[in-house]
Amino acid sequence: MIQLSNTLSKSFLAGGTITKGAIVMFGSDDNTVVVATAATDLLIGVALADAVSGARVEVQLAGVAEIKLGGTVTRGNDVTSGAAGVGVALSAAATIKSSVGTAMASGVTGDIIPVLISLWSAVTA
Repeated sequence: MIQLSNTLSKSFLAGGTITKGAIVMFGSDDNTVVVATAATDLLIGVALADAVSGARVEVQLAGVAEIKLGGTVTRGNDVTSGAAGVGVALSAAATIKSSVGTAMASGVTGDIIPVLISLWSAVTA
């Protein structure tokens, strides 16, 4: 079993309803986050708690986070955001890619798995 430790987090304002474990991105300003919805979003971390619009939400920026899946992911896959901030495997065919990290376990839709946060984005031809 993987234990969550050595994490880095920061508090932001929720720019909408956010659920615990959702992958998030910046919202309308530097201090606001919203739920990410696609692999093309510039991801910044994972929500550590539920929040309503205008409330504070702690976002994990580094370490091992628990993410709810929206598709099949195999351990070692890069994980990106699908609809509603759920984790999905990053497609190699995508031309604009943004990863929140590496899956530390395999899972299917609805599972919650550990993901080592290692943010990156790329544009390919």
